[in-house]
Amino acid sequence: MEPLIKSLDSHYCDSLTQYSRRKTIPVKVGDVIIGGDNPIVVQSMTTVDTMDTFGSVEQCIRMIDSGCELIRITAPSIKEAENLRNIKAELRKRGYHTPLVADIHFTPNAAELAARIVEKVRINPGNYADKKKFEVIDYTDASYAEELDRIRDRFLPLLKICKENGTAMRIGTNHGSLSDRIMSRYGDTPLGMVESALEFLRICEDEKFFDVVISMKSSNTQVMVQAYRLLVQKLNEGGFKPYPLHLGVTEAGEAEDGRIKSAVGIGTLLEDGLGDTVRVSLTEDPEFEAPVAKALIDRYATRAEHASIPEINHYPITPFEYTKRQVSEIYNFGGHNVPRVIADISKVEKITDREMKAVGHFYLPELDKWKMNDLGSDFVYSGSNPIPFMLPNGMKEIQDVSVWEKAPDQINKFPLFNINQYREASRFHSELNFLEIEDTEIVQVIPAVAGRKDTILILKTSNSHSMPALRRAFVSLLEAKCDLPVVVKVSYSDQTADMTMLYSATDVGGLLVDGLGDGIMISLEKEGDHTRQEVLEQIKLHNSVSFGVLQAARTRMSKTEYISCPSCGRTLFDLQETTAMIRKRTDHLKGVKIGIMGCIVNGPGEMADADYGYVGSGKGKITLYKGKEVVKKSVPSEKAVDELINIIREDGMWNEPETI
Repeated sequence: MEPLIKSLDSHYCDSLTQYSRRKTIPVKVGDVIIGGDNPIVVQSMTTVDTMDTFGSVEQCIRMIDSGCELIRITAPSIKEAENLRNIKAELRKRGYHTPLVADIHFTPNAAELAARIVEKVRINPGNYADKKKFEVIDYTDASYAEELDRIRDRFLPLLKICKENGTAMRIGTNHGSLSDRIMSRYGDTPLGMVESALEFLRICEDEKFFDVVISMKSSNTQVMVQAYRLLVQKLNEGGFKPYPLHLGVTEAGEAEDGRIKSAVGIGTLLEDGLGDTVRVSLTEDPEFEAPVAKALIDRYATRAEHASIPEINHYPITPFEYTKRQVSEIYNFGGHNVPRVIADISKVEKITDREMKAVGHFYLPELDKWKMNDLGSDFVYSGSNPIPFMLPNGMKEIQDVSVWEKAPDQINKFPLFNINQYREASRFHSELNFLEIEDTEIVQVIPAVAGRKDTILILKTSNSHSMPALRRAFVSLLEAKCDLPVVVKVSYSDQTADMTMLYSATDVGGLLVDGLGDGIMISLEKEGDHTRQEVLEQIKLHNSVSFGVLQAARTRMSKTEYISCPSCGRTLFDLQETTAMIRKRTDHLKGVKIGIMGCIVNGPGEMADADYGYVGSGKGKITLYKGKEVVKKSVPSEKAVDELINIIREDGMWNEPETI
């Protein structure tokens, strides 16, 4: 296998410090142009059965009205592909001209028909010309070349039709559905994902067909980010045209988790100027996806105007592989510890023990004891409003140094300094001190903390290009060989809960996927005046989002993870209802990953990271998996959740939920 990276300075974006969107060739899809100098395009996918013409049309209209600029519809067989003609005609009749994309898996004949009807077809290189059997095959160079010739023969008819009809194409690689051929040669890796697409792209270029968009989707945000970056490098190295990129995290899930996970993957790439069209995959009605995608995209409308950030001459981080920044262990930060969550409660005066439930700690007065849920914060920052009661074990308080110096307890409370206070201080906590700094102060901070083994840096920025500004500060620490743990602090002016989820996930998650950061703190400092209850609700949101970002970035698993597809016309059961039902029964299983897939297309492959799987295999029938192994087939849907729990129980991963 060739190495993933040839040097640490490998090129995957225009700049690591100056916002600059990657310039691509434009690809025309009906009246919409993806790439070039055109705005990033929002798209989504229908969930209604493709054979339900009017149901599909009504849903398309709701999606268009919510901001969707491209609509993808599944065409699993010839009959669905043919019905795309009726859906398109009815939309045009009603005055809607939004381009349609046919989503194809396993069925080249359906793709060839759809390419004559709609403006774009999406093929999955993992299953367009291959049937996955999960076999490891020892290919010689000659036998591998024969496989590529077979793919070419299967693929050429579609290319000819696309060229004749002006139909664009997306080559959409999915991490979980790589072919046995790719898996055998490259393994389950970002490189395998890239090569899967390049096999088909080389054929396109040989045939002078360039109306191509490429995607590298995964439910694992680290893998997804690495694959897109590696794709861009391989396109540059291989002399390919700069094709537009379709960004998406597969099976992101629902509600807060789905939004955060999508933003960690998509937002990280948008920060570096990658991405020309975006689809946010939520287990919700598709009209709720476009506004989330647009909220992510809109952050970059004026991003190029950001304050300057010092250039990075040598990038000491491998962008195609996860490597955790090596730091000293100080108290319970760094080393082998998971990233910590610091909750900001500084705007609540004389907080009560009952109000600590906002940060996941529950006081039970009848028992005079504390309980903590899986989202119990590790530290609370009280600022100048010290907590007037004894905290539970497992949570500690951080105070402004001016308060700490006068506190009766200077052992179990910890001080927060700014750089001037730190330099002038005559007294520190013997084990743990916090130093809050701006990214622009990093050069003067490094000598001030040299040799210290009692200090955690809390790093923030005022730069609108937040993630790269913070990343630049981490590079300075790496260059200076400063190994102090760093908590990333972000704060936002009053905004919606969705925006807090998306912005935090981008600004902090983008660092975490590169192994940077030993904690997260979402601060209240930029927010306006609110009632006490409103502030507590905001603290609760920040605490939940903090844990969600750490989980989505795969750096701290604190709750059950649901890898659930966003539903489409292939789905064999109500995904939203089923996901809610499974979540209700299993959401206490900390760190367990459960895949919930509507059909076999999104089945064992797409659940590559799941511990257990629940997959539709027929009307009213469910197939249950342990990893990629089928455990039970054709289970009646009314019994399937109980059977899933029995499998988890037999595997020793079940515990009974506690009541708080």
